[in-house]
Amino acid sequence: MFEKICELLAEKFDADASTMTMDTKIKEDLEADSLDIVELMMDLEEEFGITIPDEEATQMVTIGDVVKYLEENK
Repeated sequence: MFEKICELLAEKFDADASTMTMDTKIKEDLEADSLDIVELMMDLEEEFGITIPDEEATQMVTIGDVVKYLEENK
C-alpha cells in the first residue's frame, strides 16, 4: 500500500518515491497546494474504489495518514 501511494505521489508531484517516508508531509514536502490535494483525493478514490469525505481528506497531512486511512477503509 505504502509503495503504491508513493508511486502515485511521485508521478503526480514529479518527486522521487525512494525519498518518501510515512512522515513525508504532502503539502510541505511535496509542495502540494489545495487543488493538488483535491486532485490527489480523487485519484486515490479512483485507484482504490473508495470515497474519501472532505472532512477526512483535510486530516491527511502525511503519507502515513493516507496509508492508514486507506488500510482502514478499503
